[in-house]
Amino acid sequence: MHAKDILIDAYNRIQEEVHATVEGLDPDGLNARPESDANSIAWLVWHLTRIQDDHVADASGLDQVWLSQGWEKRFGLDLPARDTGYGHTAAQVAKVRVDSGDLLTGYYDAVHEQTLGYLRGLTAKDYERIVDEGWDPPVSLGVRLVSVLSDDLEHIGQAAYVRGLLQSA
Repeated sequence: MHAKDILIDAYNRIQEEVHATVEGLDPDGLNARPESDANSIAWLVWHLTRIQDDHVADASGLDQVWLSQGWEKRFGLDLPARDTGYGHTAAQVAKVRVDSGDLLTGYYDAVHEQTLGYLRGLTAKDYERIVDEGWDPPVSLGVRLVSVLSDDLEHIGQAAYVRGLLQSA
């Protein structure tokens, strides 16, 4: 099995979890925050998708789906256009609200398709390419793709936990 096949499988699993976590929830459930400084399912899924979109686009030289496909306008958030949610305050988290889960899964699916398209074209040598020299050691493409997976898994797990909390209340 090639590295790209493993990565494709991993990203497909994230897509499954995004859909499982979001589907069937109304806007109240998607936007609910267990505590005033906690993240909502909407914020968590939006954020993990923004990070994947931002980081994969940067590493691949592609445009962010958020901007190129008009998702920024569809969401209509009162945030800067390139905001990914990194370092958000509780007040900024509160600005990420959606009217339906379809908006979240639609954006995620569009990013997922771009990610898979990019992954399918990679060769073993590509994973060694340095994509970020701002770290010591510099970050290779392989490390960046695993880092995005790790972030996605962390946040979808949190979103699933929030869903469980809301459903048990």
